[in-house]
Amino acid sequence: MAKLKIVGGRPITMDEAIELRQTVFGSAASPPRGEWTRTGFTFGPANQEYPYGLRTPRNATRGMQSVIQAHIIKQFIFDNKPREKSVPLEELLKPTEAEQALSLYTAMSDILWNIGEKAKAIVALPGEASHIPHSHVYFQDNVTEKLYFFEFTKLDDLQIFMKRYLPYFTENPGPGTLLYLYSAVLTRGMENMRNDLDAPKGAHLMGPHEEGSLNVITLLLTGRATPYLHNGVVYVGDEDHYAVPQFGILSRGAIGLLVWEGENEAMRSASRMPGSRLKTPATPVWVSCCCGHYGVLFNSNRELLRNYHAEKRFELHYYTCAGCYLSMTVDNRGQDEGGGDTGDQDGDRKRDDMISTPLERLIHTKWMDAKITYHGALPASLNF
Repeated sequence: MAKLKIVGGRPITMDEAIELRQTVFGSAASPPRGEWTRTGFTFGPANQEYPYGLRTPRNATRGMQSVIQAHIIKQFIFDNKPREKSVPLEELLKPTEAEQALSLYTAMSDILWNIGEKAKAIVALPGEASHIPHSHVYFQDNVTEKLYFFEFTKLDDLQIFMKRYLPYFTENPGPGTLLYLYSAVLTRGMENMRNDLDAPKGAHLMGPHEEGSLNVITLLLTGRATPYLHNGVVYVGDEDHYAVPQFGILSRGAIGLLVWEGENEAMRSASRMPGSRLKTPATPVWVSCCCGHYGVLFNSNRELLRNYHAEKRFELHYYTCAGCYLSMTVDNRGQDEGGGDTGDQDGDRKRDDMISTPLERLIHTKWMDAKITYHGALPASLNF
């Protein structure tokens, strides 16, 4: 698809550019992290392995791309699944190039619409000319100062727009990930973003994290950039201070979140551990953050989280935007019920020597006593 010239929109102002950069990156006087201006949303080739998967380098955009990836997988498995017949998972995850594009702009639109509380969405796209000069208070990045804003109050109009201008997001190298992050922040609103972050003055969305901040993940998953992962509202205080509210996850969403911090896990407060609303989403698809590295876990049985018996033994799939894929069996039956066969059968390997690997520890945050059997060799790229 060729990039079409932008028509319409409202140009960004100096005050908006400074506030946007400060909210996202912490400063407008210094350049943003370079990967955001040169990383777009790109799929692997449709005729090769894992055509449903986005591909991105290991950089700060990967967390956000993993949320988009989770929504894409949900679409292919559950939203587009023919109801009149049973279709193997492998076939559901073999999109054409046209289906790749459809899934991407649909996922991006749905997420923005959710952030805007199903009432509005704002999309930011760059024009050719700069609206803001370089100065001591604003460092040009060749993207922010060229932005135009487009506001939508109907989901259909938003989807049509995203389809029309999708090449602005998929160009690689290009600023597609930055444009989408800006769109999410603008849709939420600057004041709401500051309230969500619940941090001292000057706090911003980004952090030093290699693959992106959890605040970006919660913004795209729940519509609020909260650092708190517990259910609902918790009041925190002591005898010397009034109790103040910490707003966590207010409702159950379509996509879940599982987190394992490795050596730092024991030091995490309860507010930074996912509650049941994140662990048990509406569909069995989870964004995973394992020792700071992001991926997607998924299962093709919609009844998995509705039926206790379905959770006794099931297949779980893991994909990262590095193009890494792994499948496994999760067995919750326990030794007394005959589960947990440790023998090698049909090429499967029970990894007793790796029971404490980060990925297994992450899975155990949802299924505590599960026995995990990997299928085939572990990918060399699977490292944390």
